[in-house]
Amino acid sequence: MDHTESIRLMAAEKYLLGELTPEQREQFEEHFFDCPECALDVRAGAALVEHSKVVLAEPVAVSPVRTPVAAKVGRWAWLRPAFVVPVLAILLVVVGYQNLVTYPQLKQLASSPQILPWASINVSTRGTSTTQISTHPREGFHLLVNIPPDSHYASYTFDLSSPSGRLEWSRTTPAASSDEARSIYVPGANQEQGIYTLAVRGNTAANQSSDLGHYSIEVQIQK
Repeated sequence: MDHTESIRLMAAEKYLLGELTPEQREQFEEHFFDCPECALDVRAGAALVEHSKVVLAEPVAVSPVRTPVAAKVGRWAWLRPAFVVPVLAILLVVVGYQNLVTYPQLKQLASSPQILPWASINVSTRGTSTTQISTHPREGFHLLVNIPPDSHYASYTFDLSSPSGRLEWSRTTPAASSDEARSIYVPGANQEQGIYTLAVRGNTAANQSSDLGHYSIEVQIQK
């Protein structure tokens, strides 16, 4: 999937809403991994969704409206104007605030320079201790992965697993001709405290894969 097709399909919005097919989802994930603009849209949209959950979860006080009580209340009684109008008014305020204030602020924040935590991993080093990195709630971090140049491999695959053992994502990138350093951004939206595992594989042109190592990253979330 290229950037033009992503815009045409509104892939970022459908990705967050879970409306993409499994094939489209996989293609879009491969695309926004290398597309700063689409990655920005996904990060801002994810933050907006989380903020909306917080806003909508807050209790809303609605002043009672006295209306004549019908002799028999049907199952559609909740559609009475006395109930619907205040709820619609509240929803309009929430949506308006998000569109005029929250979303522009999130877009601006996502497009502004940020100083984020990072850690370096050397694939050539075997038996290394766990790499530690400290972040704040919902703050992402970078992993700088150094891979020794090897003409034997046509691409590399990175698999990141959460502390619970769940595969967070898998990405494959072509091998470079000289410098094999890779900077991987790990979003903080669903971040857990604990030890993540980064598995690195080298892939040949004949689709043969070799395990280059598993590396532990202990994420400490500072409250």
